[in-house]
Amino acid sequence: MSCDQDAETRHVLGCFRDRLKRLIQVEPLLDLLHFLEPDRKDRIKAKFREEGDINAAAFLIDEIIHSKNYARGWSRELIAALETVGCRHAAKYVLNSPPEPTEEAENDSCVRLIDLLQLTLVSMKTGDVCAHCRALGLLTLEDQENLTENQGNIGGARLLLKRLVKNEAGWFSKFLQALEDTEHHDLVRELRGEPCNEDGEAPATGPLRKTGTGYPTVSFCKHENKPALTKDDPLEIDLTEYDSNFLKKHYESKRDIVLRDYQMEVARPALEEKNIIICLPTGSGKTRVAVYITKKHLERKKQMGQPGKVVVLVNKVPLVEQHYKAEFGRFLKHQYSVERVSGASQLKISFPQIIEQNDIIICTAQILENSLAKAKNGDEDGIKLSQFTLMVIDECHHTKKGGVYNHIMIRYLSQKHKNQLLKKQEKSPVPLPQILGLTASPGVGGAMNQQMAEEHILQICANLDAFTIKTTTFKEEEAKTPYKRIARAEERKEDPFGDVIKKIMDEIHTHADLKPLCDPGTQYYEQWVVQKEQNAAKEENQMVRVCAEHLRQYNEALHQSNTIRMSDAFRFLNKYHTEELKTKSSPDEEGTITITDTERFLFTLFKDNKAKLQELMGKPQYENNSLAQLKTNILKEFSTRERARGIIFTRTRLSAIALCQWIQENPKFDEVGVRASYLIGGGDQSVVKPMTAAEQKDVLNKFRDGQINLLIATTVAEEGLDIAECNFVIRYCLVTNEIAMIQARGRGRAEDSSYTLVAEAGSGVAERESVNEYREKMMSTAIVKVCKMNRADYEKKTREFQMQAIIEEKVKIKKKLLKGMMKEPPSKISLSCRQCSVFVCSGEDIEKIENMHHVNVTKQFSKLFTVRENASLQERLLDYETNGVIACKNCGQQWGSMMLYKSIECPCLHIKHFVVTYSSKKKTFSKWSELPIKFPAFDYTQHADLLVEDSEEEDLETD
Repeated sequence: MSCDQDAETRHVLGCFRDRLKRLIQVEPLLDLLHFLEPDRKDRIKAKFREEGDINAAAFLIDEIIHSKNYARGWSRELIAALETVGCRHAAKYVLNSPPEPTEEAENDSCVRLIDLLQLTLVSMKTGDVCAHCRALGLLTLEDQENLTENQGNIGGARLLLKRLVKNEAGWFSKFLQALEDTEHHDLVRELRGEPCNEDGEAPATGPLRKTGTGYPTVSFCKHENKPALTKDDPLEIDLTEYDSNFLKKHYESKRDIVLRDYQMEVARPALEEKNIIICLPTGSGKTRVAVYITKKHLERKKQMGQPGKVVVLVNKVPLVEQHYKAEFGRFLKHQYSVERVSGASQLKISFPQIIEQNDIIICTAQILENSLAKAKNGDEDGIKLSQFTLMVIDECHHTKKGGVYNHIMIRYLSQKHKNQLLKKQEKSPVPLPQILGLTASPGVGGAMNQQMAEEHILQICANLDAFTIKTTTFKEEEAKTPYKRIARAEERKEDPFGDVIKKIMDEIHTHADLKPLCDPGTQYYEQWVVQKEQNAAKEENQMVRVCAEHLRQYNEALHQSNTIRMSDAFRFLNKYHTEELKTKSSPDEEGTITITDTERFLFTLFKDNKAKLQELMGKPQYENNSLAQLKTNILKEFSTRERARGIIFTRTRLSAIALCQWIQENPKFDEVGVRASYLIGGGDQSVVKPMTAAEQKDVLNKFRDGQINLLIATTVAEEGLDIAECNFVIRYCLVTNEIAMIQARGRGRAEDSSYTLVAEAGSGVAERESVNEYREKMMSTAIVKVCKMNRADYEKKTREFQMQAIIEEKVKIKKKLLKGMMKEPPSKISLSCRQCSVFVCSGEDIEKIENMHHVNVTKQFSKLFTVRENASLQERLLDYETNGVIACKNCGQQWGSMMLYKSIECPCLHIKHFVVTYSSKKKTFSKWSELPIKFPAFDYTQHADLLVEDSEEEDLETD
């Protein structure tokens, strides 16, 4: 193919980009595109995994359009590849031979119909329909294998529908034929919209009627005085005319909210416009109750001729999308405008505009709190609580001192108190929203006795201004209460692997003259060594500081060898030392990074013991007994249940990933049908790369569809996330508090489910679980007693708590204002490297971006650091992005991240990596907010001008 033809293909790709991105199957196509370089393919595959087929296809098209380096004839290869993987429809567009406009419009209507009826269509027998679609030429062999072998029935159905609509015109009638051949007569009637008979039932389907274009006629059942469509009516008109009638009524009937008796009982006070807390077990439909209350609230407001606006607050970003798709959007979007907002949203309009334009807004609590704070400060971009008529607070037990929920409710309580004063002055009060709190367990807040437990429940009620807390006991859920057992593992008789690590630690203690007060491998030792590191950093005692840092890693490895495999603990240590050695090599090879005698001693110490650790980790007789006990319990669950589906909760992200690998590598688990995956949090706060929201969603979808039947999760899965019913839950060497215990146990809500705690004898885990059970009983009793309290006593007690909270907030604000006025100029501080104590910069060199990021863009500072890649650090927002770390040129200590802010590179400093000299004293800080210094705002215009001037000077020099 000539260069001109390649150029023409680029032009065609640009013209049809929006349509092609919906027709291309990226994953199989990439294998056949040899003109693409491997690294570009990897980027496109990563896009596919994170954002799906459409975005990946758009990325592929853009890559082809903008790259000029492909070998001549690449367009022929692209077209051939599209036809090979079954994307013939896309191939025709690339050849600039699109279908006729009428045919294209009718095809689009069929795609819309499939999308609108997807909830009904996923009930098909996917394997049977796939086989017939393959025979009719709608799928390739690879498509069929992917859909039937790697997916569950529902997941496979969803992917089948997505694949079918990528076919060229005529696919719809063939799909109907496949449904007809597999005896899905009800689905065929749904898609054909056949008229109802006198009994209200659709007649038996006969041969498919086709229009002149090869599409079946779609004629829906009669509604009121609307005539049924005839075979002469074009399909495009059918859907346009009936989308707002038949399909709307169809979805309304499918999405009617029907509450069970116990759900209606707890909802009743809220339906009477009272503020309440609903306390129901995990999986018993709290959110569905909230959707019902929201619907009735908006209906009532409409009947009264008043505006209604609902905000649903969540405390985790993934819950925003979950509540939107699974609950509020699913049941209410056909009737009301529903929108979701979180920190992960790429917003194109402001939050106040979203509030104004929608009836229901689902957002993270921090988004709302930020906007309320702006309004308080007189910012036009702020909003007020009075703009809402109902506020739903999910996981409302977090409404306690210091939490974002409580900050919002303090604003509410303060305004409520002001309203009472306004009423006394016969002035109009400021309207406030009705409050609906949702929780599976309010907990007891560390109460030691029954009275303290009742005080805690009353405090939560006061914080949420609740008229009452509603809970219930009901037979359905009692039948689903998991059977509980504690599986105790014997203590290790021999631990030579741990002994080697302890010997290494003893040598480090001697080298640094450290005398620990507690045994290595414990939480107390961890606290001791962290304190030692902080003190040594302040004193600039680098020998003790670096030793303490290494001791902390060895302590973590000891903990790991007691809960996961010795090989996992070894890999953890080996990775740490490898990464530390990397920091000692200069990436630009211009300078040398200092390695101190202590660092050399520590690296050598690990190297000398490495072979022994590797030898011991290969001896299974020395593995911990907890792992063997866990193996026994997993095999028992999967061998005694017809369809086992479970969750294992563990303490750290690293242990979740390690346990998953252990299960996947062990053939015994494969023999009983275990298909495992891990689920960890999204925050970048550990040595393990976090999961993105898209990755979490993918794992949960696979778990729901049956592709995965065992999740190994950190506590991210205990609360809130919509996880499919499980019939067993295992907490592995993990005990937190009674709230976490109740929520984890609530995941096992299928019939005949079990809840098992696996713990090593003598570890104290089983004993702490018993304490949680005692607290749970206290909590249940406390809720009952609070519900039975005399109304006057209840209101008096909650008002006392509320007034106390209001006064405490006023005192806190005054202190904050005073502290703000006392903030000193940046010249009062200087920063030095935490590891090598080299002077870094004066506070005068530091500026703040968006009142949050502390940056130093001086030329002098740029000479002190190097930039390294960090795959786990990938944050991209509207105005800035970060994807590298800055590190000390002298010692390799990480200092922060390299931020690209509106095209200007800004080194962003993380204060935890520095020692701050303040008022002649050396201190360490975890957050910039702890430092009473007022830094100036980043002057973008000034720095942009300087960059332009430098660039122009360079251009003049080259000329």
